[in-house]
This record gives sequence, structure tokens and C-alpha cells, in this order.
Amino acid sequence: MSFKILNSTSQDFQTILDLYETARKLQQKVFPEVVWPKFENQLITDEINNSKQWKLIIDNKIACIWAITYSDEQIWEQLNNQPAIYIHRIATNPDFKGLNFVEKIVTWAKRHAKLKNKKFIRLDTCGNNLKLIKHYKKNGFDFLGITNLKNTNNLPKHYHNAPVCRFEIKL
Repeated sequence: MSFKILNSTSQDFQTILDLYETARKLQQKVFPEVVWPKFENQLITDEINNSKQWKLIIDNKIACIWAITYSDEQIWEQLNNQPAIYIHRIATNPDFKGLNFVEKIVTWAKRHAKLKNKKFIRLDTCGNNLKLIKHYKKNGFDFLGITNLKNTNNLPKHYHNAPVCRFEIKL
């Protein structure tokens, strides 16, 4: 399967919103304990403008999206001082379900992290979703455990009342 990974552009905005909505609906069915809120348009616009929103393209269609940051202090607390790339909000186009995009994102993230002199690839998920924990571990992440965050004031709503599972790959 041939694919390419590119930064998302402003032309992708509606597709990004649609994929997040599709992900929300799936979460409501599969793991209703934690469902993404509707993300602020400005958050997505800022990520696009700052080259932090990414897309995986297959046959000229967006098959998967995700966002990155290089700092994530509220979720990673004292570990945030280590040089890392943080992956957020992976959402898959249902037309491409089952293709394990996490594996492809990890391969991309390893190259991207090295270019940015980062030593870790990190991601998190809310709630004790055993299926997702197993999936991330299968794709090379070490499961660092479940924690309750100390300060969720500036985080999206799904972080406010749920424990957080943290994962990392040390490069």
C-alpha cells in the first residue's frame, strides 16, 4: 500500500472536523466512558498554521489524521522536561479501517523526532481502555501506567474526570 504523510492544510479543515466527529461516534459505541469533546475550531486552525496537524494520504484521500506537540506539561508533568514529541488525537477515516496507522505514525514519528533532536515519542489516552492499551503496546510503546492528572484546567473536557494512560517509545 502506497501512502504519504504531509502536514494538513486549511483545505483539510472540514475533513479534520468530520474525522473527529466520526471518532467521537465510534468512541460512544466502543468505550463510552471517555468520549472526545468537540474540539475548538481555533485549536485545529492553530495546529494547521503551526505545522502540528498531520495527515496520511492514500489514493488522494485523507486516511488518518493526528496532531503533535513538543511540550505537554499538564499531561506529562515532570517528564515534560525530557525532549519528546507528543502525539494526540489519532483519527482514522472509516474507509481505511484496519490498516494499523499507528504503526505507520510510529515509523514517521521516529524520523521526525530524530530530526527535531527528541529522545522520546509519547502519547496518552484517557480511561482504562484495555483494547487501546494493548494496541499501543503492540506498536512499540511502553505502557507507563495510569495516573490522575493534578491540573486539567486547560485540557479538553475528556481529561477532566478520567485517569490518563501514558505511553512512550525511547529513541
